[in-house]
Amino acid sequence: MSEEKINEISEKTAESKKIGLKKLLNYCPVVNLVFFAIGIVSLLVHIISVNSPAFADFITKYVASVVRFVLAKLTGWIPFSLAEMTLILLPFLLIFLIVLAVKVLKSNKKYSYSRYICGLLSIIVTFYSLFVFTLGTSYQGTTLYEKLGVEKPKYEDSSDLLALSEYLRDRARECAENITFNELTGSVMPYSRDELNRLLNEACIKAAEKYDFLSPMRSNFKDVILSPYMTYTHISGVYSYYTGESNINTNFPDYTLPYTAAHEMSHQRGIAREDEANFVAYLICMESDDNYIRYSAYLNLLEYVQSALYKADKSAYSTFSYTLGEDIYLEFRAYNAFFDKYRENVAANVSQTVNNTYLQSQGQSAGTITYSFVVGLAIAYLDY
Repeated sequence: MSEEKINEISEKTAESKKIGLKKLLNYCPVVNLVFFAIGIVSLLVHIISVNSPAFADFITKYVASVVRFVLAKLTGWIPFSLAEMTLILLPFLLIFLIVLAVKVLKSNKKYSYSRYICGLLSIIVTFYSLFVFTLGTSYQGTTLYEKLGVEKPKYEDSSDLLALSEYLRDRARECAENITFNELTGSVMPYSRDELNRLLNEACIKAAEKYDFLSPMRSNFKDVILSPYMTYTHISGVYSYYTGESNINTNFPDYTLPYTAAHEMSHQRGIAREDEANFVAYLICMESDDNYIRYSAYLNLLEYVQSALYKADKSAYSTFSYTLGEDIYLEFRAYNAFFDKYRENVAANVSQTVNNTYLQSQGQSAGTITYSFVVGLAIAYLDY
């Protein structure tokens, strides 16, 4: 074959490739292809993480921590919860997508169909990729037991539960001596939300210096505007992985707020599993010099331990309940009176079902019951 013929074939091949690429980009823009490529990388990372806790720990500590930090800083300056606003505007977004879909169908152009589908898939892939590189790998990493260097208790003995309950009760009562109580609403938090944010951020920095599996950062939690309505779902707080925000239901009684905020901030710092986030919230609060924050941690952990004690030994639980002291008894009574309004409703059942399904999908087979597994961590780690 002559050199001239070879050059002619090469030119035609190159031209054909250009036309093919142009046609592909006409049906699926380059930005969508970039998102799909990131999605493929995310899927590979997720698969490897499921099969290698060590790899999952590496990604969580050195890659996901950066993504969480960047998201927190990008959204931190916004005075409201971007995640909450997204949910509020979701119906309008769905209407927009439906109207756009109708418009695309009426155009009767194949490339318009393709671009619309590519756009939708890009949104889905983006949310999935953000999940993998914020919390997804953390679910697959080594457990907090391993990180703390302790063994998981084979069972929760009632004597251990009673001893731990007494320890937490005594520490809470010591704190209560310097706290103001309202007979109807319970303890009164002695400072503003801004001050609570400052104090918790200081505690988080100290905790990160002590526990190397926590990402060191300063990032404030945000109040949920629709907190009174959110209470019907029984959700006290939520970490939004796609905006990097820790969101707090401020409708709950004061004594729950520091511990709940610390729980969501622990998610923001790389702790995915709920039982672990519950215990890390306690550890964060213990790094604070503030009396009310420590009181919140003692009392919230005590509630979990008491629940476990009730299941293990109802007689011991009943006897212990009489030793709580007037202030703590008033706190629990006020909480029960507050929660009666929200206890039974459809929103709570739906919310629990959704949350239960999500937790099980991430390998937490007990679902929402996982929150109470914090007791095992407390028994294994605390010196009581």
